[in-house]
Amino acid sequence: MDCADILVETHEVIERSFVLDLSDVIRCPRKRRRISSRIPMKFSELVDRFGNPAHWGHGDLEITGVNSIEAAIPGQISYIGSEKFVPMIATTEATVLLLPKHELLQSMVTKQGIAWIEVSDPRLAFAQAIDLFYTPYQPPVRIHSTAVIDPTAKIGKNAAIGAHVVIEANVVIGDDARIHPNVVIYPGVGIGDRVTLHANCTIQERSQLGNDCVINSGAVIGGEGFGYVPTPEGWYAMRQSGYVILHDKVEIGCNSTVDRPAVGVTRIGRDTKLDNLVHIGHGSKLGSGCAMAAQVGLAGGVEIGNGVILGGQVGISNNGKIGDGAIASSKTGITGTIPAGKVVSGTPAIDHRTYLKVCAIYSRIPDLYQDVRKLKKSMKNAGLQD
Repeated sequence: MDCADILVETHEVIERSFVLDLSDVIRCPRKRRRISSRIPMKFSELVDRFGNPAHWGHGDLEITGVNSIEAAIPGQISYIGSEKFVPMIATTEATVLLLPKHELLQSMVTKQGIAWIEVSDPRLAFAQAIDLFYTPYQPPVRIHSTAVIDPTAKIGKNAAIGAHVVIEANVVIGDDARIHPNVVIYPGVGIGDRVTLHANCTIQERSQLGNDCVINSGAVIGGEGFGYVPTPEGWYAMRQSGYVILHDKVEIGCNSTVDRPAVGVTRIGRDTKLDNLVHIGHGSKLGSGCAMAAQVGLAGGVEIGNGVILGGQVGISNNGKIGDGAIASSKTGITGTIPAGKVVSGTPAIDHRTYLKVCAIYSRIPDLYQDVRKLKKSMKNAGLQD
């Protein structure tokens, strides 16, 4: 068996369980070695980790990893987050399920002989269970010999700086930074503690990152905003002299961009999360605890409150305003102001419930059109219409 065959088999195993130790596989041995999971955990220990809530099952059950309820195999833990997963209780091979406080549901799982743990939020508990069995890759604490660091840069304790990283003049980086290969940090940038910069991202000048921020590969923070003034001779570039500020715990997805403005600040509030391919226009201000799915696009000067959720491909025009807790479903186009707590859909954005009614009618429009034509013809034949 060659290396390619081993990689194919490895991929098949990963599809069944992503909690693996591939240390033997990556050496491409001539004979495939056994792929084992991380150190198993007893069910009793797992219960303790969740604060010893109500549970059922033998304490010596061995848990080796996590998986979805439909793909779980013996030894794995999964969860039931809503009623749509109830039919899978009869077919899942999971050893343990995380369940809400629901006596009938717990009884059904017990009858199937599946151990369970009662939790207030099964999806959150499942996320916490993943942390017990999987640790993301952490680069070693060192400065790679190929990194280029200006003598004026100040780097905190326990930094991990990868190959071909470039850190320009007067950069300040806090403690426990994780900077992966090929990251470029422009002059004067400030970066807080425990920040992770993934490979090939760029932090341009006049950018400030708070503590515990994560910038994923290909993202650009502080790039020039789209500012041009038309003249008879063509477009005159308006220099973008403003700043970008990311508060603590902000996460930016792969190939996303946060532009700096001509003047003032582009600001992203604490604990706001951006998916891949999101564009934040110059001078926009995002509150705390927001979430934006892939391909969201914000034009310049947009103001977004706290706890706002934007589905994939939502677009917001210049100076749009979104109130606290508002939600816009995928592909919504917003051109004005959305009040706090409002749920909107469609282009232009309308109330989500109205949008659902419109969608229900949409497929009937051809028939309605034919009915109108027939009605007009009947009225004309009856002399009721010119």
